[in-house]
Amino acid sequence: RTMTSTPLNAALAAETKANPPKPVEVVRLEYSPLKYVVSKVSLDFKLYTGRTLVESVLTVTDNDLQKGESDVGGEDGLVLDGEEATIKLLELSVDGCEGALVADVDYIMKPGKLIIKGDTLRKSASKNENVMVVRTTVEIVPEDNTQLSGLYKSGDMYCTQCEAEGFRRITYYPDRPDVMATFEQVRVEANAKDFPVLLSNGNLVKEGTCEGGTNGDTRKFAVWSDPFPKPSYLFALVAGDLGCLEDSFTTMSGRNVALRFYSEHKNVSKLSYAVESLKRAMKWDEDTFGLEYDLDLFNVVAVESFNMGAMENKSLNVFNTSCVLADPKTSSDANYFRVEGIIGHEYFHNWTGNRVTCRDWFQLTLKEGLTVFRDQQFSGQINNCAAVTRISNVLTVRGMQFKEDAGPMSHPIRPDAYIAMDNFYTATVYRKGAEVIRMYDTILGTGGFRKGMDLYFKRHDGSAVTCDDFLAAMADANDTDLSQFSRWYSTSGTPTVTYVSSFDEEKGLFVIGLSQTSRSDEPLFIPVALGLLDKETGEEVLPTTVLELKEMNQTFTFPVKGDVVPSILRNFSAPVKMVPASGVVNESDMAFLASNDTDGFNRWDSAQQLYAAAILKVMDGKEYAETLDLVLSTFGATLKDASISDDAIRAYALILPGESTLAEAVTVVDPPAIRNARKFVKKAIAKKFKTELTAAYEKLTACVEADTVFKVDGESTGRRRLRNVYLGYLCALDETAEEQIEAAKIATAQFEAASGMTDKLAAFNCLVSMSGEGSSARDAAIQKFYDDANGDPLVIDKWFACLASADLPDLLDRVVKLTNHPDFTLKVPNRCRAVILSFTASAAFHDDNGKGYEFLGDMLEKIDKVNSRVSARTTASSFLSWKRYNEKRASMMKAQLERLKAMPTISNDLLEIVMNGLK
Repeated sequence: RTMTSTPLNAALAAETKANPPKPVEVVRLEYSPLKYVVSKVSLDFKLYTGRTLVESVLTVTDNDLQKGESDVGGEDGLVLDGEEATIKLLELSVDGCEGALVADVDYIMKPGKLIIKGDTLRKSASKNENVMVVRTTVEIVPEDNTQLSGLYKSGDMYCTQCEAEGFRRITYYPDRPDVMATFEQVRVEANAKDFPVLLSNGNLVKEGTCEGGTNGDTRKFAVWSDPFPKPSYLFALVAGDLGCLEDSFTTMSGRNVALRFYSEHKNVSKLSYAVESLKRAMKWDEDTFGLEYDLDLFNVVAVESFNMGAMENKSLNVFNTSCVLADPKTSSDANYFRVEGIIGHEYFHNWTGNRVTCRDWFQLTLKEGLTVFRDQQFSGQINNCAAVTRISNVLTVRGMQFKEDAGPMSHPIRPDAYIAMDNFYTATVYRKGAEVIRMYDTILGTGGFRKGMDLYFKRHDGSAVTCDDFLAAMADANDTDLSQFSRWYSTSGTPTVTYVSSFDEEKGLFVIGLSQTSRSDEPLFIPVALGLLDKETGEEVLPTTVLELKEMNQTFTFPVKGDVVPSILRNFSAPVKMVPASGVVNESDMAFLASNDTDGFNRWDSAQQLYAAAILKVMDGKEYAETLDLVLSTFGATLKDASISDDAIRAYALILPGESTLAEAVTVVDPPAIRNARKFVKKAIAKKFKTELTAAYEKLTACVEADTVFKVDGESTGRRRLRNVYLGYLCALDETAEEQIEAAKIATAQFEAASGMTDKLAAFNCLVSMSGEGSSARDAAIQKFYDDANGDPLVIDKWFACLASADLPDLLDRVVKLTNHPDFTLKVPNRCRAVILSFTASAAFHDDNGKGYEFLGDMLEKIDKVNSRVSARTTASSFLSWKRYNEKRASMMKAQLERLKAMPTISNDLLEIVMNGLK
C-alpha cells in the first residue's frame, strides 16, 4: 500500500496546472479495447463539508476482446482515467504486492491517467489466487465543482452527473462505456441530520447509523448493490434532505416495482404528473416492444443545478427540475409535455442505453437517436396526437438540426473525431439520429422494426456495441440488405431531394422524377412517402406509398384517371430538404394541399411553405400581392373549416413559420429583416380576419372559463393552444394608439384571469413586447409575474426568458440589467440559459452596431470559468453560423470568436467550438 501525506498525484497536478496539456483529438477509427478491464467494483463515499473521501476496490480481469496493446502509449497495464486537478490520490495498492508501490516501476502517472503496470498486476494474480485487485483512496471537493460534472453540490444536496466523462472527476477508473462492471457494493456515509436520504444504483442492501462525525454528530450510511453490469457513466449518487412521493407499478410478469420520486420537500406536490408519466411509459414499453423493467425499485431525483435535461443512471434517474416538476400554476402545457417525454426517454434508456450500451462515444446516437425515436412514438401514441407530435418534432429538426448541418460544427450522426465529447450531445446525434431510426421503421414497417429490435436485444443484452451492430440486427431479422442505408451514419449535412412531375392525359399516367444531392460520394437510401390527390375533387387517389430513392436520379410512374397534385415526403419520411426542380414552389398546389391533404403533417407543411413564400417575398421587396391573397384565402379556410376537429391541428395550421425556420430558407440571413417581414404578414392576416379572430377567441375564452377542472388531455391543451394563437394575432395589431390600448386590454384580461401557467405565459409574452400606449400594461405585468412567482426558480426562469426575448428596441439594455438582477446567476444552467440563449435567439442580438455580439463575448468569458459545458453550448447556438450573415455582421461575429480563442485560459469544450467556428 502506498500512502503519503502528500497526494501521489500532487506533482502531476501542479505540473498540469502550470503547463496545461494540449487538447488531444480522439479519432473513431483509432478505437482499441483495453488490455485489462474492471469486472467488479466496490465504492465507499464519506461525505464531509468541504471534503469527500472515496475508497474504491477494483477487481481486474484480462479483456477477451483485446487484440493489441493498451490504448495509452502502448503501455501494458490497467489504464485508469482521473483528473488530477479535481481528485487527490491519497492511497494506492494492489493486493498481493508487498510494500509501497513505486512510481514509474509499479505504476505510471500521466496527465489524466494512472496506469498500473502489467507486471504489477500479474504479480498480484500470482499471489492472490489469480485475482487482480486494485485499491485507491482519493479526496475530492464537491462544493467547489461548478462544472456540475462528477460529484457536486446542488443547493443542500450532493448529486452526480457522470456522462460522458464525469466519473474520472470522482476517482481513478477506466472511464469509458465499453468497460461494463458490476458495482457490487456502493456505501454512502454522511451527516444523518442533513442527509437522511442516501441513494445509489440498484437495490438497497443495508442502512443505519455509525460514528465518525467531525463534531460527534450522528452519521448515516446506506449500502447499495446493482446486479447489472454497467459502464461508469451510469453510476449515480444522491445525498440530501429530500421529500418523496411513492407509488408502484406491476409489470407484465406480475412483479411489483416501487417507484420513488425525490425532490426538495416544498416541491413534492409537483411530482404527481411525472409519476403517472412513468407508469404510462413502463406500460407502453411492455405493450410496444415487450420490454419489462428489471429491478424492484426505480428512483427519480429532481435537481436544480444540472447541465442536462435528465440522466438515465441505472435505477436512479437524475432530472433537471424543469423536466420533472409540474403543476398548473407554475407549468405550461409545453412543460407538461416535456416532462412526459423526458420521463419516457430516460426510462426507455433502461434497455436502449443501459442493458445495451454504446462501445465508444462515437456511437452515442446508437442509444440517443434510438431512444429519442422511442420517446417520440410514446408521446404521439399515448396522447393520440401523432400528427401534432410529429409537427413539433420536425420544427425542432428544421429549426435546430438543419442549422447545425449548415454550420462549421456539421458532423454525421456518428462523428469521426472529437476533442471534448460533451460538444457532441447535439441536435444531429439526437434529433437526426432519431430520424434515421424512424427511416428503419418506415422502410421495414412497424412489424419489421419490432423484429429487428427483438434480435438486437437477443444478440447484445449486457454488451457495449456499435451502430453497425444495430443495422445488422435490423437487416438480418428482415432478411434484407441495408448496406446502402449505412451511409446515413457517415454523411454530414442535410441532403436535398429535388422533384419534377408531369401528367400524361392521353396515357393516364402521373410521372414524378426524384434526384438527390448530399455530401456522400455515393447515393443514400432515402424513403420518400408519397400520396396523390385528385386535382378536381381533392380526393386521395393514391394512399401513402413509400418510394425507395436509392440512385442519384429515379423516375416513378403511377396510373391515374385524371390530373393529380402530389403530396411528397409525407410525415417527413426522411430528414431532407424537398425542393422543386424549378426552384419555385407551386403556390397554388400548396394552397390546395393545405386545404385537402389527408396527411396531417403535409397539410400543415404545405401551409407553412405558402406562408414562408409570402414572408420571403415581402422581405426581398418582391411583388407579394398574389401570394398574400393565397395566404389569406388559406388562412381563412383553415379558420372556418368545420372538418378540423382537433384544435391543436388548427392552431399549428394557423401559425406562421418561426424566424429560425425562415432563416434556413435564405442564403444570407438578416434576422431583423426576417422579423419585420413576418410581422408584416401577421398583421395583414390579423387585419383581414379581426372580426372572425375576435369571435373565435371569445368563444374559446368562454369554454376555458367554464372548464373549472385543469386537464392536460389533448382536447384541453389543444383548446388552450388555439386560443393563444388567436390572442397572438389580435395583439399583433399595434400600429395606432387605439390598437395598442385594445391589445393591452385583451392581453391583460387574459393575464389576470388565467387559472394556469399556459394562458398566463401566452398573455405575458404578448405584454412584454408592448410599447407606446401598451407600456404601462407591460410594466405592470412584468412586476406582477415576478411577484406571483414568489421565488419559484422555474417560474423565475420563465420570467427571465420572456424579458430577454421581448421585441423591444432597447432589448440589449434590458438584458444587461437582467444579468445584474439579484436572482440571476451563472452557476445555475437553467437561469443562465433563460437569459443568454433567449437573447441570442432574438433579432436584437444581431443589431448592426455589434453590441449584442460584444455582450455575448463578455458573458462567455465569465461562463467558461464557471461551467465550460454551458459556455460551449451557448456559443454553438450563436456565433458559429457567422458565414451566413452579411459581411458586416460576419466580421463582428468572427471577431468575437477570435477574442475567445485568445483568452489566456479557455476550456477544451469552448476551444473546440471556437476552433471549428473559425475554420
